[in-house]
Amino acid sequence: MAVNIPTPLFVLEMANNHMGSLDHGLRIVREFGAVAKEFDFALAFKLQYRQLDSFIHPDFRARTDVKYVKRFLETQLGEDDFLRMIDEMRRWDFIPMCTAFDEPSVDKIERHGFDIVKIASCSVTDWPLLERIAKVDKPVIASTAGASLEDIDRMVSFFEHRNKPLSLMHCVGEYPTPADRLQLNQIDLLQRRYRQVPIGYSTHETPDNCEAIQLAIAKGAVIFEKHVGVPTGQWPLNDYSASPQQVVHWLQAAQRAYALCGLPANLRAAAGADEMASLRSLRRGVFARRAIQVGETVGDGDVFMAFPPQHDQVTANDWSKYTQFVASQAIPANAALTDGNVSRGNRWQKVSAIVQQVKALLREAHIVAPGKADLEISHHYGLEQFDQYGLVLMTVVNREYCKKLIVMLPGQTHPEQYHLKKEETFHILHGELRIALDGKEQIYRPGDVIRVERGVRHGFYSPGGTVFEEISSTHYQDDSYYTDEAIQRSQQRKTLLTQWLQG
Repeated sequence: MAVNIPTPLFVLEMANNHMGSLDHGLRIVREFGAVAKEFDFALAFKLQYRQLDSFIHPDFRARTDVKYVKRFLETQLGEDDFLRMIDEMRRWDFIPMCTAFDEPSVDKIERHGFDIVKIASCSVTDWPLLERIAKVDKPVIASTAGASLEDIDRMVSFFEHRNKPLSLMHCVGEYPTPADRLQLNQIDLLQRRYRQVPIGYSTHETPDNCEAIQLAIAKGAVIFEKHVGVPTGQWPLNDYSASPQQVVHWLQAAQRAYALCGLPANLRAAAGADEMASLRSLRRGVFARRAIQVGETVGDGDVFMAFPPQHDQVTANDWSKYTQFVASQAIPANAALTDGNVSRGNRWQKVSAIVQQVKALLREAHIVAPGKADLEISHHYGLEQFDQYGLVLMTVVNREYCKKLIVMLPGQTHPEQYHLKKEETFHILHGELRIALDGKEQIYRPGDVIRVERGVRHGFYSPGGTVFEEISSTHYQDDSYYTDEAIQRSQQRKTLLTQWLQG
């Protein structure tokens, strides 16, 4: 059964740096195992498999002028040798991983029990090989050096249609890669284009370059690969493979990057106590503009904001349309409003609950709300009585013609009103709406259309919730007349929200 790839994952790529010697290969695993145990990262060790009897054309097997043919043949290992190295990897808690370059090598990967299969950049469009890899019950990581977006699109689609776990690695196929050719912004491109695919970074820069890993981490890459080896007098390292000490510096740089980046990008970091105290000391405090009596609701005209704030004082940051302040003690003019002399009520929780109910009703009605329309919550007798009296509307357009989308929650009543300038037509989209026109009530259901002429008194009630369109001539702010004078006098019967569809 395929296992999930732990992230972050750091992959140490041995490639052919075992030099065809089992003892040297085991030494590489052990020396990197000894330094890697000091780091709290998931680490994989990676080999490369080629079935050389069939991989190399028979006419080229004796050629010494073809670089890779010579290297592959000189560094051959037997199957038992590879099994010994895999056992050693597991003994040092490495995740065994392998790149297959041909179909027989995939067979060997299955026999040897590797946990992860790697696709090299040169094989991204090797469809016979991909078909074979897709049959393996293991997660797949693919490097993308030199691949066009069309190539990557096709490969991602190929594995998605087969329900295969796939990760992509940004990679540059230059060995070593100069710093000005690393193209780390490609990590951003891959993340935006393949949002459900983990993105990593396969490095070929010089071994002492630790900046690239830090930038890759900051960009959100979650898998990192580096060529490694152990230099000896007989076998010096190439220019892009890192020694154990260089990998220590590489992993230490990664640790520093994670410490600097902090929480994952989908989480908001909580401020510390010292930070909050410092910020609070720079805020404006709220002071009484006049003497305020016990029990009074304190409004904008009753206070002023000034620096510095006092201990436990209400600050300008606390003062919003969603918070109501009531004096619990008499407050002299110029005195600070504090937690000791006022009580506060939070209206935002109620507003948030209303938004969620509106979204749920729109989903139930299969109605898509206009994305840029503000949400207007009408609460004629106060937000605390919204469940009984009120509605929510979105103005789609208001020119010489006007269209609104109106939502009433179950059990809501909209008090009686009339208009002198505009004429309205209601089109019921969802649910049941009971409308009283000049006191005469009728029941309307989806598909019904109701015309309300100028001057006609109309009130609504919905027993189970409803959504309907209001289509009218231009809407004017001063053209709604409520028959209840208390509503007409109220200046705080609406709450407006933007960006309400998000979240």
